[in-house]
Amino acid sequence: MKLQVIKITILSFLFLIPQLLGAQPGTSQMEEIIYARKDGMALTMLHKVPEQNEKHKAIIVAISAGWTSDYNWIGMFEMLNAPISERGYHCFYVLHGSQPKYTVPDVISDIKLAVRFIRLHADEYGINPDKIGITGSSAGGHISLMMATTGDDGIPDSSNPLEKVSSRVQAAACFFPPTDFMNYFSEGDNVVLESDIPEFQAPFDFMKWDEKTKHYYPIVDIEEKTEISKNISPYYFITPDDAPCFIAHGDADILVPLSQSEKFIEKYKSIGIDCELIIKEGIGHGFWPDMKEYSILFADWFDQHL
Repeated sequence: MKLQVIKITILSFLFLIPQLLGAQPGTSQMEEIIYARKDGMALTMLHKVPEQNEKHKAIIVAISAGWTSDYNWIGMFEMLNAPISERGYHCFYVLHGSQPKYTVPDVISDIKLAVRFIRLHADEYGINPDKIGITGSSAGGHISLMMATTGDDGIPDSSNPLEKVSSRVQAAACFFPPTDFMNYFSEGDNVVLESDIPEFQAPFDFMKWDEKTKHYYPIVDIEEKTEISKNISPYYFITPDDAPCFIAHGDADILVPLSQSEKFIEKYKSIGIDCELIIKEGIGHGFWPDMKEYSILFADWFDQHL
């Protein structure tokens, strides 16, 4: 895969957004929640209760960029999703395990645990367990679509009580998501096997645990890595019972090409799932000056489908 040099990466630009807009972290007014533990560490989310608590519905905001999750970004995401919160939704700002320790499959597993946790504690938070949506941008968009397409009804034989709860969401709305790593910029271009994007390499450095040696080893087998790249691509999991999806994507995006969203929406339409794609002309990847206006459209989408 060949890609032009990106002078300002998505990750570095994310750090600039709060300063550019004067946004301040609003975490002090939120409740911090531990939704799971792994490897001796806590997985956390922050719960923002709406001022007008009438909908009793939840929106999960996936705090992720390049499959990295940072507590310092919550103020920015809170600002971006203000139209949703102001509409009366409970917002859960969910963090996940990050690179280089944790790769994309780990991230997906973490967010599923968060969905399960919120549903399990729905009565405590005053929300309807059957009215949960999800939103995110870029990697967060990818996570949102993975939840929309791979959510399950629970794992009955799991030893973890939390995993027995459904991880399904009922609606998704997101910005510029990767959807098919097997065919990224063109047919046959598997970005997992060979990436010219430095920020995206660590999330694809998959590891495997060896029970005999008690060590992790990198997965180098091409067939195995190819199978994983398919398993983390929401495009291949689309079925008629998936959650309705709304996507906004710029046609000048050189980091996540527009075709990623187009093919996803095309497949959704082919099997009759409610969906929508809005294409923003002349805009690339990362923050859009009018991004908040699209969050209003996302709130409309959640109003319609939750």
